[in-house]
Amino acid sequence: MKFPVSTILLIILVATGHIFAQKRTATPIKPKTTATKSAEVGQTAIVIDETLSILRKTPSLFSEVVHRMQRGRKVQILGVAEADGVKFYKVTAPPANFGWVQADAVFGKFRPGDEERLAKLVQAIDAFDQIEVAGHFFQLYPASKFRPAILLLYGDVLEEAAAKLTKSASSQLKRDEMAASGAPLHSYYLNFNMLDRYRRLGIIFLFNSAAKQFHYDGASWKEIVTKFPGTNEAVEAQKRLDALKAKMEKK
Repeated sequence: MKFPVSTILLIILVATGHIFAQKRTATPIKPKTTATKSAEVGQTAIVIDETLSILRKTPSLFSEVVHRMQRGRKVQILGVAEADGVKFYKVTAPPANFGWVQADAVFGKFRPGDEERLAKLVQAIDAFDQIEVAGHFFQLYPASKFRPAILLLYGDVLEEAAAKLTKSASSQLKRDEMAASGAPLHSYYLNFNMLDRYRRLGIIFLFNSAAKQFHYDGASWKEIVTKFPGTNEAVEAQKRLDALKAKMEKK
């Protein structure tokens, strides 16, 4: 049986129209995804590494800078993102700033590995930064297994600082002025302005008036001997305390 050409064309149009309608109405099936909140969100962290502590508008090493945060600044983590090969935290930095900071710049108790990472950082840096960072380590991890070693290093660094303070005070304090004022000599040394930043950290230096020398008071060594007896660090700390006693008795 033959169909007219017009009928055949009608059948083709109806069939293709049906297929086209099926394609338009078909909805692709999307794979199910489960959103999980990072355990870091809501935690409080402390800025330690000032080299990396730039607060940025977006999570990128190329993003516009808000400002550089100072060591010791506490921030709260609001979000986590990865870009440019590093992890970023979205943080609030009171009183008014917020933005994104490289996660490596901050430390906290919430993140596995930070305790050892900070202990290594204390040993790697130098000068006054080493003293500051060690202080933050003691506050963050009071029961750390690394504490005796860091305490020993801390005391040694401060005794080295005492020698530098002695040299600076001897060159900057003017003997004629001190003699004219009538105030005790040791009071000038113990009011020396370069001691101020150490005082703010609770660090005490002793002064031997006869030798005109500063010495660290040995608080960290005393803590080792008292709290960690029997350790190698305790043996070394006691040697340093004995040496300190001899230095203070020097005339």
